[in-house]
Amino acid sequence: METTLQDRLNEALEDEYKARATYQKVIEKFGAVRPFSNILEAEERHVAALVALFRSHGCAIPDDHWPEKVQAPDTLEEACRRGLEAEKENMGMYERLLATTAEPDVRRVLENLQSASRDHHLPAFERCLARRT
Repeated sequence: METTLQDRLNEALEDEYKARATYQKVIEKFGAVRPFSNILEAEERHVAALVALFRSHGCAIPDDHWPEKVQAPDTLEEACRRGLEAEKENMGMYERLLATTAEPDVRRVLENLQSASRDHHLPAFERCLARRT
């Protein structure tokens, strides 16, 4: 099924909103623990990069309703496990979105966000989980 640029940007931004809200909830529950505190800052940058694309392409920016939808897990171990799974899903989502995206500026941002998940966030959550199991 063909998707519009608005659809692809919406999907990416919703995923980044969800990650940001989830990691914020973990910090609220457990304190400014790593890697959540570091990755939360990165998620802020990811949201900002996507919002800039929305603006430059004249797309409507969806509201962020994720803070009301997510809760922190009961333990830091579970938070690390969920973070690991979320980053794997995030990488797959970007792979799928990139397959249907021709705009060079959008491809560049999506590739950068995918790289951040693969090269930084995923290893950080793997270390987080290894320390707690």
